[in-house]
Amino acid sequence: MKTIAFQGERGSFSEEAAYKLLGRRIRLRPCETFAATFRSVAQHEADACLVPIENTLAGSVHENYDLLLANRLHIIGEVNLRIVHNLIAFPGTTLRSLRQVYSHPVALAQCSRFFSRHRQVEKIPHYDTAGSVKMLAERRIPGAAAIASRTAAEVYGGRILRAHLEDHRANYTRFLLLSRKPAPSKKANKVSIVFSTRNVPGALFKCLSVFALRDLDLTKIESRPLRGRPWEYLFYVDFAGNLDDPRSRHALAHLREVTNFLRVLGAYEADRSTPE
Repeated sequence: MKTIAFQGERGSFSEEAAYKLLGRRIRLRPCETFAATFRSVAQHEADACLVPIENTLAGSVHENYDLLLANRLHIIGEVNLRIVHNLIAFPGTTLRSLRQVYSHPVALAQCSRFFSRHRQVEKIPHYDTAGSVKMLAERRIPGAAAIASRTAAEVYGGRILRAHLEDHRANYTRFLLLSRKPAPSKKANKVSIVFSTRNVPGALFKCLSVFALRDLDLTKIESRPLRGRPWEYLFYVDFAGNLDDPRSRHALAHLREVTNFLRVLGAYEADRSTPE
């Protein structure tokens, strides 16, 4: 039984994503921070970790992009999870008596329509969605509820007062599965890399042209500041391909010629699941 680390409390959306990708025959290791999540794998406390990398509404999780560079872990899989926000309470609290709602600030922001219709309800930021349910399970604050996953309600014995509080149904988070060693697969159809360019005109154009010349589809590009070198950047790129494909190998070889730094972060099978 593999141990999978994730950030947050039991019942988090990361836990739901882990079960979706890997099934139920895993052991979970909650971590307080994203840095601790990466560290638990590097220090052999977990076999792998699952971390969010981008959300269709909130955008990229920049901290985890930086941690990908700082840690020598390999991306071996991904999973897209639809985020369904549920209003969870404990005995004694009803929708009519509701006065406070706890959750992570991003979750609260994604449920603005609910709060506009219930102006008597105070939004209270908490460090974690599932953690807010855990806190209410322990403290049983009258008139208080939390916004979190269905799994959080199951873990802590809460009751779902209302489901689908999110403003937009097309709310998905993409998670990456990371391990100490790469996991080569013939099914791999996606490659993630990071590189830096020379600070000269047309440098990024030359880098990206190595993919266009070989008809390789770029599915994601993200820039992050290069620490210690003001106004220079690292570029994280995902492209559709397999490292056994000559087009991918030649593109990366060409890219090494026009970059200062290049690292392959992982080759893995993309999540092609159809949005619900």
